[in-house]
Amino acid sequence: MVCVDTSDAAQQTPQTSTPTNKRDNAHLTVTLAEGLAPAVVTVTGPDRPGVTADFFRALADHDTQLLDVEQAVFRGNLNLAAYIGYRPTDGLILRESLDSVLGGTGMNVTVDVSEEVQQARSRSTHAVVVLGDPVTAEHISAIGRVLADHGANIDGIRGIADYPVTGLELKITVANPAPGGSSELREALAEIAHGSGVDIAIQRAGLANKTKRLICFDVDSTLIQQEVIELLAAHAGREAEVAAVTERAMRGELDFAESLHERVKALAGLDASVIDEVSRAVQLTPGARTTIRTLKRLGYRTGAVSGGFVQVLEPLARELGLDFYRANTLEIVDGKLTGRVIGQVIDREVKAESLKEFAWSNGITLNQTVAVGDGANDIAMLSVAGLGIAFNAKPALREVADATVNHPFLDEVLFMLGISREEIDTADLADGTYRRVPLEHR
Repeated sequence: MVCVDTSDAAQQTPQTSTPTNKRDNAHLTVTLAEGLAPAVVTVTGPDRPGVTADFFRALADHDTQLLDVEQAVFRGNLNLAAYIGYRPTDGLILRESLDSVLGGTGMNVTVDVSEEVQQARSRSTHAVVVLGDPVTAEHISAIGRVLADHGANIDGIRGIADYPVTGLELKITVANPAPGGSSELREALAEIAHGSGVDIAIQRAGLANKTKRLICFDVDSTLIQQEVIELLAAHAGREAEVAAVTERAMRGELDFAESLHERVKALAGLDASVIDEVSRAVQLTPGARTTIRTLKRLGYRTGAVSGGFVQVLEPLARELGLDFYRANTLEIVDGKLTGRVIGQVIDREVKAESLKEFAWSNGITLNQTVAVGDGANDIAMLSVAGLGIAFNAKPALREVADATVNHPFLDEVLFMLGISREEIDTADLADGTYRRVPLEHR
């Protein structure tokens, strides 16, 4: 069936319209060949082989010019649109041809010759990623209202994840895209995220968002699920005492270096073999392997900088294939832990300097870096990175982060970088690493 736009503008005969052979605005310059008029032809219906070919054959029979094309298949339904230039004298014949070719396939075809079709396709200024388990229509409705209230338009939406959370990416155009122009919008979206249980990240669209080349992870409670020093302290029977100090340090209530020395004292006299036991007990955060593997496929330099201990981090770094790592060193004398660390303490400032050093040594600028962490010790590192992501973080870190993750899956970092689950799974299937672990909470 062919449905022709019946608006007043669409009912104008092509001869009375005033085609613009060259359309120039802030977004796009489109040039129509001499004597052609613009139109948008849209085809919707059940997808099947040959529909696209038939569509373009009908257009080709009338020597139409293609100016823009977009096609998408969603759950078996095709949506195909073409912005074309056509000879005004062929308008009715073109419509009849499309009807003849596609009318019997169950497809709906609309031809729009109104003035609005000459408006250029918008170039989105920002991308908003929404992640949750679940994501509901109410979430998107609330986000849509906030965007509208701040003069932002939604240009397109696509699904980017169905596991381990649902992920949607909204391409939007912000009314004032200048640096800082979206700050109020960011704050409003953060309020929705805080009160709704979904994670929301907003970033600039375009090439700047695709040039990230280095990512640096915190380790304890970020790359791994535990706090290593607490695992070590359990062997000395002082886990609760050390955990309380750790919690205060991560909230920013204690100087990190001071708290580290205090906690390490509790390990004095332990046999060095406990380090190997703890290394075997460490559990990666769900999605960690997938995240590192995917980033390395994309050419990222990957690394970790930790306020924990290099004796535990080093074998983990080798296993994951990290390009760089840095952590504190436990002093061992005669096979026993002395209760001291040797060398420079990896505090918040050293973490930031480490990120800078890793970037500089790889010829990467700071705006091309990503940092992921969970505690106050990561504040400086996330602040200097091009994109700082707070992962199940303490309030002190969430306040300075560009984006926050509040679900226990490191895969969300990939989604915030615009990498879809489909792309991840396709690559994993190709090299035999694909697996989906059943999620108990679902």
